[in-house]
Amino acid sequence: MQPFGDVKQIVSAGIDGLLFYFNGPSLDEANTQCLQFCDTLASAGLSWVRDVVPAYDSALVVFDALKVDGHKVYSTLSTLASVTQSAFEGRCHTLPVWYGGKDANDLSLVATQTGLSENDVITLHTSVEYCVYAVGFAPGFGYMGSTPEALSCPRLATPRKRVPQGAVAIADRQTAVYPSVSPGGWHLLGLCPLRLTFGQDALLKTGDKVTFKSINEKEFIVLNEY
Repeated sequence: MQPFGDVKQIVSAGIDGLLFYFNGPSLDEANTQCLQFCDTLASAGLSWVRDVVPAYDSALVVFDALKVDGHKVYSTLSTLASVTQSAFEGRCHTLPVWYGGKDANDLSLVATQTGLSENDVITLHTSVEYCVYAVGFAPGFGYMGSTPEALSCPRLATPRKRVPQGAVAIADRQTAVYPSVSPGGWHLLGLCPLRLTFGQDALLKTGDKVTFKSINEKEFIVLNEY
């Protein structure tokens, strides 16, 4: 299948899926093209589309193989891509964080690895507006980027068996909030008091923007939703 529009590559994903990769001089621009494509597809209301899963610079389109085949999907989506697409706008969130919170405090380790002070780690982490590039690993777990380069830390050599709910973490150039208790190999900076999952729904969606705000322990207790 030949690329079209902003799509640079198309890969078959089983008998009922196609994976589309998008062009862009940067990850942010490729992600924007991906989200616009997904938004256009959602607006088309095609009955044979079973799911659309965007992530970073790609989108997985799952279709009903009893109604259409991959060639029909390709033909339809390449035609849709020629339609003028409106700019996709996700929601904006400000997430409070008790940095150095109980059971979620790797600040000294991160400071040692980066050569920064603990206050500098917090300042850098709160200085950026992050994009939610993907949601996965666990329900409501949003992969956000990119952290400042000076804050880049590799994953832990040995993952923890238990990361507390609401833990705010970094790994490489990404940051995230653990929506539930789970294993994890990222460095923990603190705790977010807000609930990120609500039954089958989640606060963070792909394409949303997130900023973090530093709060103290007393404010955390007041805001705590768990």
